[in-house]
Amino acid sequence: MFTITPPLIIIGILILYLISVVNVLREYERGVIFRLGRLLPKAKGPGIILVFWPIDRIERVSLRTVTMDVPAQDVITRDNVTVKVNAIVYFRVLDANRAIVSVENFLYATSQLAQTTLRSVLGEVELDGLLSQREELNSRLQAILDEQTDAWGIKVSMLEIKTVDLPSEMQRAMARQAEAERERRAKIIHAKGEFQAAEQLTAAAAVLGTEPLSIQLRYLSTLTEIGMEQNSTIVFPIPIDILSPLFDLAKEKRSRGETSTSNET
Repeated sequence: MFTITPPLIIIGILILYLISVVNVLREYERGVIFRLGRLLPKAKGPGIILVFWPIDRIERVSLRTVTMDVPAQDVITRDNVTVKVNAIVYFRVLDANRAIVSVENFLYATSQLAQTTLRSVLGEVELDGLLSQREELNSRLQAILDEQTDAWGIKVSMLEIKTVDLPSEMQRAMARQAEAERERRAKIIHAKGEFQAAEQLTAAAAVLGTEPLSIQLRYLSTLTEIGMEQNSTIVFPIPIDILSPLFDLAKEKRSRGETSTSNET
């Protein structure tokens, strides 16, 4: 019969302790080791590391890029417009020791710093700049946040403004402004078209005026186009130049009649 003796108990405890000493860290993990409260100079991992509890204490840190959503912030722009802006931050830990020792909770600290930086930077620009200069603002926010988190061993690779929520009255005002801008452009385009058409008509009139027969050919061409249409009534345009000889003849006869009357008297 198997009997549990004190040596067996001690051996079992030692085996369990040795099993608990062995820790396996993944490729993207690092272990920050505190030995008797003091930080070991270099983070451990990846692979198998030994943590001798209770002398050692381990803090696991992930080196993967963290995607953090910045909650919507009430931002007052330089031209006193209140908008709601939210963003997204991409960052990763470069120095696991500093990320644990320099700040209590680097995730929470980075989130709070991103919110305050977002409000302070966007409060320095006007609404038009906030809507049109998105890339420049993203670069500026990323640079400021990366500089401030460098002491924590954190690298901010990107900060993107996701949405900008405008008040309803501001949305209506911007819609009216956009409509007025579209009408202005339409009028300019129409005026340019009229100007170009007038130039072409002037050039055509100059060409037709150099040769009288060209006017007659244009007249016949117009009659041909009218004849192709299925119309019940056709109006024949008669150029004034055709009737001018008749007007001259009538004036000549009138002047002769007045001359003869004066001679008889």
